[in-house]
Amino acid sequence: MGTNCPIPPNSNWTYKFQLKDQIGTYNYFPSTKLHRVAGGFGAFNIDQRSVISKPYPEPAADFTLLVHDWFKTDHKSLRRQLDANKPLPFPDALLINGQKNSAVFTGEKGKTYKIRVSNVGIATSINLRIQGHKMKLIEVEGAHTLQEVYESLDVHVGQSLAVLVTLDGPPQDYYIVASSRFTKTMLTAIATLRYVGSNKKAPGPLPPGPTYQLHWSLKQARTIRLNLTANAARPNPQGSFHYGTIPAVRTIVLENSKAIINGKLRYAVNGISYVDPNTPLKLADWFNIPGVFNLNTIGDSPPRRGTPAKLGVSVVGLALHDFVEIIFLNNETTVQSWHMDGSSFYAVGYGSGVWKPEMRRRYNLVDGVPRHTVQVYPRSWSAILVSLDNKGMWNLRSAIWSRRYLGQELYLRVWNNEKSLFTETDPPPNLLFCGKAKHLH
Repeated sequence: MGTNCPIPPNSNWTYKFQLKDQIGTYNYFPSTKLHRVAGGFGAFNIDQRSVISKPYPEPAADFTLLVHDWFKTDHKSLRRQLDANKPLPFPDALLINGQKNSAVFTGEKGKTYKIRVSNVGIATSINLRIQGHKMKLIEVEGAHTLQEVYESLDVHVGQSLAVLVTLDGPPQDYYIVASSRFTKTMLTAIATLRYVGSNKKAPGPLPPGPTYQLHWSLKQARTIRLNLTANAARPNPQGSFHYGTIPAVRTIVLENSKAIINGKLRYAVNGISYVDPNTPLKLADWFNIPGVFNLNTIGDSPPRRGTPAKLGVSVVGLALHDFVEIIFLNNETTVQSWHMDGSSFYAVGYGSGVWKPEMRRRYNLVDGVPRHTVQVYPRSWSAILVSLDNKGMWNLRSAIWSRRYLGQELYLRVWNNEKSLFTETDPPPNLLFCGKAKHLH
């Protein structure tokens, strides 16, 4: 409801857009209610144009793994639980491409394959590993990375990446294992990497993975860095944008919290638990409809300890081309995952405890990887830098879907007073109208 009216039941809506400035591994899903729990998601893989070189040899084929937590309970019942102040239950399973242990990916010995992985779940970080094989990380959410080699990789809720895997072992089956991270009970999903001509099952046991080692995960996150010399969607090198030399015009510190408001379970950001207005924010902004939102509801820093949380429509006002520092503070005991629509940001810092300005000395100001979703470890902070070059009304939300559903989100209004197709396209001809904008149809 931030940018569009919901698509009415028993109808369809076509969205046309140009894939001009993005390549890489993504996923899609409905943002309404808990529909993604019912399987409303899929992969969205964008290849480079043929005239743009890749920083690795062309793989023999692409494999896509959609990994997610799964609940026996249907999405409507889960939503009723949240509405009744009950947290979601622990997931019943992990699945790979909708299957617990039967997905098969087949390749030829000696060849190298690109494996794209997205965590499309709603609550659970995962670790991925392939029995007897190393994974060379080549891309994270549209950015080519330094090609470090890993035995296993953490993928947090909402994140995507791509690796190269060379089939250099004896021709047989091998386990592909995804297991839950930071959970008391480990959930495991298994797929099979099968060599052509294999007549031997994967040998047991499953390759072990990390369990609750937070520091291990944090250290691995710091090793994921940008390939400065590679091209992405355009021929200019990724490193030609020297983000570390640009002064931030504003620092925004966002703290997530759990709250009880009017007797209801809610989640908040800087003391404000977001509620959807009846009129989408973008419609209100574009058509100058008053009384839908203001830019004073949420502050740039957390309120004083003890300040009760409240409901509100949280919109942060920013100017087009602002370069902004955002700090995510997590004083809770579970891993958070934050997603930003509209722009990729540079993940420049991770640390434990409370963020302080002197923590900037730890930032990676050279080759931090630009991405759209960043994890924040328990009782820790993560820092991002973002160049807001995309005009619009953009959602910044928890990717932990129960928290987003109950208010852990806000919007970034990136604006200037110029009406120009060079900065923002006009609304599409099939624009949906609702709320205070319904009369405009």
